[in-house]
Amino acid sequence: MPRYEFRCRSCGDTFEVSRPMARSSEPAVCPAGHEDTVKLLSAVAVGGTAAGPAAPAPQAGGGCCGGGCCG
Repeated sequence: MPRYEFRCRSCGDTFEVSRPMARSSEPAVCPAGHEDTVKLLSAVAVGGTAAGPAAPAPQAGGGCCGGGCCG
């Protein structure tokens, strides 16, 4: 089940709530009981695959943009 992070505007506490995606936009009450909360944007960076790391970047050079073939 997805976890959503919220911040309470009254006390400044940051907390997480687990709920189905269908309820992701519903407001949340902070652990102290305050109702003035805002959902935070969470950024997640994931790289590679289950089989291994991401493929290396191609080497520079070759082609018109780096191989010197443009005149």
